[in-house]
Amino acid sequence: MSDPSEAIPEVRFEEQAVLDDARARAGLDDFGDDRFLEPMRLLLSSLEQEAELHAVGRVTMYERIVGSLVGRLSAQDYFNRHPEILEEEIVQPTVIVGLARTGSTMMHRLLAADPAVYSVRWWECRAPCPYPGSDWRREDPRIADAHAEVKAILEAAPELATIHPWDPEGPDEEIMLLEHAFLSGVPDAFCNVPSYRRFVIESDLRDGYAYTKRMLQFLQWQKKQAGHPAERWILKAPFHLGRIPQVVEAFPDAMFVQTHRDPIETTPSIASLYSATWRTNSAHVDPLVVGEQCLELWSWGISKCLADRDAGHEDRFIDVLYEAARKDPMHSIESIYERLDRPLTDEARNAMARWGDENRRDKRAPHEYTLEEFGYTREGIVAAFADYRERFIVGRAEAG
Repeated sequence: MSDPSEAIPEVRFEEQAVLDDARARAGLDDFGDDRFLEPMRLLLSSLEQEAELHAVGRVTMYERIVGSLVGRLSAQDYFNRHPEILEEEIVQPTVIVGLARTGSTMMHRLLAADPAVYSVRWWECRAPCPYPGSDWRREDPRIADAHAEVKAILEAAPELATIHPWDPEGPDEEIMLLEHAFLSGVPDAFCNVPSYRRFVIESDLRDGYAYTKRMLQFLQWQKKQAGHPAERWILKAPFHLGRIPQVVEAFPDAMFVQTHRDPIETTPSIASLYSATWRTNSAHVDPLVVGEQCLELWSWGISKCLADRDAGHEDRFIDVLYEAARKDPMHSIESIYERLDRPLTDEARNAMARWGDENRRDKRAPHEYTLEEFGYTREGIVAAFADYRERFIVGRAEAG
């Protein structure tokens, strides 16, 4: 009997190899500006030197890199042929931020159920460029590919279905568009790349957000071509927590909805998610390393967000408490619409109610984890998030 591993191709995390592969697949040569090259090189090095990927993991991460490069080539080809794309206006986007596991996905998908808004669908995140020969009048073939990819992910790691609601056609995080600029937290969510993660934390990322804006303009143009006009964007990614000024520079009239939940609950849940995704790509996953990196990353992100709020962005924020949103999500939605000064139509209410009925949390198996498995203590998490907990958790509870 043949060894199944023999069918797994060998890949090289080398700059020329991935660039040449992308050019060959796309049949194109123009990547646009070359500012993506430095972060891409750092990611390639970190994957080779630090991630300890198994054979399947190497192919998975290689394909994500080449896929991002093919996306850049294809998008630039569209920009060259349709310069009107970059004339699309992104008006008053609402950006959902908050630590992961704070109900941000629920809030995102409820708000995105409003027919009057745009959102980035999972299949659009993974393949933002139409396939050659696509017909706007027919179902997009990228959707079927997205279903196949999600099926493969959940077959490889069934526990992920208990942690996060995977929906190939549902709204998802535009951080996967930042991935095409090689300035995102996506690789860090799939494997241990500490040098690259540190680079992303310490980088300005304005180039990444400028590129994300271009890709949103591209998606908006595509939606209009397909006969789906809307008024505003609903965006969402916990990654944005530490980059509020960069988001505002790209989208000057952006408003933020920040979801809040006690980090004592969210931090081990985040670590559990990272641990599960890392294990799909590596046989050497130390939960204590996962725990340490998650605590460092997200305590930094929330501290940076609080500092940016206090430095002049407070008026842009709408706060939503996890427990309140769980008990009465429509009350939270009404408060958001009132603050945004937008009409909450009956059509939107009905669409949100349908989404809520079809996606109750009790339809998924419970997500089980402990503090101890990731090296956490209650006291350690309290210390790491002291200012945040006092401002939005303990302080709000005492006030209530």
